[in-house]
Amino acid sequence: MSGRDAAFPVTERGLLEEQVAYYRARAPEYEEWFRRQGRYSRGVEADARWFAEFATARDRLRAFGARGDVLEIACGTGQTTSILAETAARLTALDAAPEMIAEARRRPALSTIEFVEADVFAWEPPRSFDAVVFTFWLSHVPAERFASFWRLVADALAPSGRVFFGDSLYAPWATAIDHELEGPDAGSVTRRLNDGREFRIVKRFFEPSELESELLRIGWEIEVQATGDLLLTGSGRPHPGQGDA
Repeated sequence: MSGRDAAFPVTERGLLEEQVAYYRARAPEYEEWFRRQGRYSRGVEADARWFAEFATARDRLRAFGARGDVLEIACGTGQTTSILAETAARLTALDAAPEMIAEARRRPALSTIEFVEADVFAWEPPRSFDAVVFTFWLSHVPAERFASFWRLVADALAPSGRVFFGDSLYAPWATAIDHELEGPDAGSVTRRLNDGREFRIVKRFFEPSELESELLRIGWEIEVQATGDLLLTGSGRPHPGQGDA
């Protein structure tokens, strides 16, 4: 069974539309991935490594200290949103999938958060933010849109604003047991839902040093670090003068 049909032509736009369709359909079961339930459990040792690295990433996000007016891109079911809500004076959480936003709204701590349903590639920041945060989103940005996405982030930041992000390293042991993770340079993967439907989505993997160098090349001062062999995190700000051209 597949989620792919003529509605998703094999183009960049078709792939992005299929990606949104996948996350809309996956929303009710998304937390199984984080909790290592069902198809996502890889045994006691592997699951323990998973939770330990996520704890490290959460500690780094808290140390980042997202205060003031904060924007989260691709909030999903609100895992990261809940941490940001601990320190933000005002928090706006953006996602293209209304079903994901509905799941996030179920969290009592997020009852006062401003959720925005929007495609980030067609969205414009309504104001400047003190911090922009996104987790497990950068890997879903096509290579051709990498630079323009970071220009959007720069446009969304106040002059002293900072950015934090987290994402996946290439770790075949961490995906669902019925997923076959393609090579790290494939640029897209096939993902399967519990009911057997399959979707093709953008999935890019970065090495911390290479990502740091690429961001420096396009005008960012960001330190990118691995948590082990599962995740990476990055934080920093635009290079001074980036917006002066």
